[in-house]
Amino acid sequence: MLRRQKQIRTQIQMLVDALLFCLALYLAHALRSHWQLEVFGGTREIQPFERYRWLFVIIIVGAPLVLELQGFYGRLLIPARSTTVWQLFTGCVWSVVGIIIVIWIMREGQNIARTVIFLFGAISFLLVLVKEEALRSWRQSKLGLAQSLRKLILVGTPEETSRMRTELLTTRHDGLAVAAELSINEAPVETLVRLLHETSANGVIITAKHTFFGQIEQAIEVCEREGVEVWLLADFFKTQISQTTVDDFYGRPMLVFRSVPESSWQAVAKKGLDLFGALILLLVTSPLLLLVALLVKLTSPGPILFRQMRSGLNGEPFTMLKFRSMVTNAEQLKHELAAINEMSGPVFKVTNDPRVTPLGRWLRRFSLDEFPQLLNVVRGEMSLVGPRPLPVDEVRRFDDLAHRRRLSVKPGLTCLWQISGRNEVRDFRDWVRLDLEYIDRWSIWLDLKILVLTVPVVFAGTGAK
Repeated sequence: MLRRQKQIRTQIQMLVDALLFCLALYLAHALRSHWQLEVFGGTREIQPFERYRWLFVIIIVGAPLVLELQGFYGRLLIPARSTTVWQLFTGCVWSVVGIIIVIWIMREGQNIARTVIFLFGAISFLLVLVKEEALRSWRQSKLGLAQSLRKLILVGTPEETSRMRTELLTTRHDGLAVAAELSINEAPVETLVRLLHETSANGVIITAKHTFFGQIEQAIEVCEREGVEVWLLADFFKTQISQTTVDDFYGRPMLVFRSVPESSWQAVAKKGLDLFGALILLLVTSPLLLLVALLVKLTSPGPILFRQMRSGLNGEPFTMLKFRSMVTNAEQLKHELAAINEMSGPVFKVTNDPRVTPLGRWLRRFSLDEFPQLLNVVRGEMSLVGPRPLPVDEVRRFDDLAHRRRLSVKPGLTCLWQISGRNEVRDFRDWVRLDLEYIDRWSIWLDLKILVLTVPVVFAGTGAK
């Protein structure tokens, strides 16, 4: 795992653990307040919790630092339980010792019940351990593995790719998997294009030496068009190149070329916005969704939900959900309407599509047919904001590889195209241009702006027709 990505993961862990330690202090005081007994020889009376609040500052700063010193945040993605338990136990013991020393230095011993401090250590251990077990269960689940796994293509000479594969196998718990290997001195660069499409890889590691700079440049250009990260193993450079960001890959220098937003706190905020935003919207709109489902069932024969394979992140296929707004044989009738397609390029779009049911036309007008995709967002297959997902067969017909860069981020429920007059866009290149503009300008504030501007578009009924 790259150092920058690991730093973000560690910072999140430290923040969560600090909050759990603070919660442990509160619970310890509450338990001691109801348990009127001081087992360590102190008074049975206990001061109000306000006298303990200053300890939060010590805990928030000190507890994660103590765990860091124990190597708690340097473990593998799925560490051995014995390692977790021992390092956590040691960290909690030293945290209790540290608080006792601070209390003694500040002469606050008479105001702090001793039982609270020892209960704090025990409860902290239990809370963080439960958190670690929950993370372990998530990371080992099918959905967790799918979300955390990064599929990589190794590019280089056979000897170099073999060595890199061996290194990755020894760190397999860090969520990295080799999807394919390519010999840079034997296979043409077109083979890399085919492998990217077939494997839906998230990244490419190039390990070739400087004698293959021509092939390296071609490979980087391919990945740039596709919107796939390139990790160039740069241990053949003797000095640092000016204006070049160098990261490290398990202690070895690595150049990273990106044409998509990099890992950052804003990216973490986007994931949180997606998950909690989708859950809240599902909860708030559940009565409306049940009504729509009933109307779809009563007004036309067929299933309530329409399921279709769409291309997700890096082209990974997933099943997108919508309320059915067309007749059941709509896909079979599609080829008969090809002559009246209003959108240039590989995308099919007809304003007055005869396959749409009367109810479906109303659902599409107010975008109600799209609401089941909130489940796709919760599952991590889509985002609230991002390029709209296209059917897999339409993506395969892209005539310009640069168009595939729109697949370099998760597809979304709404995007710049949606709020920029989506019924007026007739050229697929304009559609892609807006998607790439979103990718290049992305920030969490742009996402919030698009979400806010989507609301009047939906209520005005200017959705897809």
